[in-house]
Amino acid sequence: MTDKMTGFIKIERKNYSKRPIEDRIKDFNEIYLPLAEGEMMAQANRCMDCGTSFCNWGCPLGNLIPEWNDLLYMGDWKGAYEKLALTANFPEFTGRVCPALCEAACVLGINREAVSVREIEQSIVERAFSEGWVQPRIPKVRTEKKIAVVGSGPAGLTLADDLNALGHRVTVFEREKKLGGLMRYGIPNYKLDKKIIDRRIDMLKMAGIVFVTNKWVGKEMELEEIKKKYDAVVLSCGTWVPRDLKIPGRELKGIYYAVDYLGQQTKSLEGTMIASEISAKDQTVLVIGGGDTGSDCVGTANRQGAKKVYQFEILPKPSKERDESMP
Repeated sequence: MTDKMTGFIKIERKNYSKRPIEDRIKDFNEIYLPLAEGEMMAQANRCMDCGTSFCNWGCPLGNLIPEWNDLLYMGDWKGAYEKLALTANFPEFTGRVCPALCEAACVLGINREAVSVREIEQSIVERAFSEGWVQPRIPKVRTEKKIAVVGSGPAGLTLADDLNALGHRVTVFEREKKLGGLMRYGIPNYKLDKKIIDRRIDMLKMAGIVFVTNKWVGKEMELEEIKKKYDAVVLSCGTWVPRDLKIPGRELKGIYYAVDYLGQQTKSLEGTMIASEISAKDQTVLVIGGGDTGSDCVGTANRQGAKKVYQFEILPKPSKERDESMP
């Protein structure tokens, strides 16, 4: 293996490969094909273990990235997972759908390709699941304090996991039939297979967390009713209210919010009967917005068999590489 001191010089960044386009547009299966273990260890070797590791600062979780990169380079996969789990509740989620702000902050990215942190993270946690290192966080002592968490998206699940680990009795209320919030109903399966969510939910249940689905707090159950039964209530309801576009023609048929379109597709894949299905099959589609959500709509429309897909974005097209304004 390449020496640690010169790894970033001698080893080029190598990303996960992707399934061929002609195959992946026919289904909603995940598109990425992970690299072999040896290749991921080599990618971890590209990390320079900077004196000032800006990746830590760029990561909203404060992940100890250089530390678990070094452990992985040394072949200590379990140690790398234990270091990762100190700050990341669900690295199998962030390793798939995080915008990887750590990579944008990577010092190596100044004049070379940044370290492939997100893919390394995914590789570590998937190895941990396969080896049985991921275990439910069952508290040794219960406080008997009862806490209600409203919403089962990433924020709600993280709160539930941490509060339960501290010994509190946690109940999560979710208005939908299945858990996961916008991770389930906003992110397409080809980015995040819902089996990944279900696997973690099973772990949280084993840890003692209670989940109540099909219960819309504020509509089917009043918040005051919950406050009487629980010592504390945490609202983690997510961002289900979409932004509208008040322009002439907005009232015409065939114009939909992205969250409704993407959520309906996930429900359809899970076998839910849809009364009035939104389908792009044989249609010419215009997606307004060039962010992640817009891209998800483009990918979904193509997989549904759209005749043609256009995408409008208000901002200039970003460069593929860093320019002089982004050192």
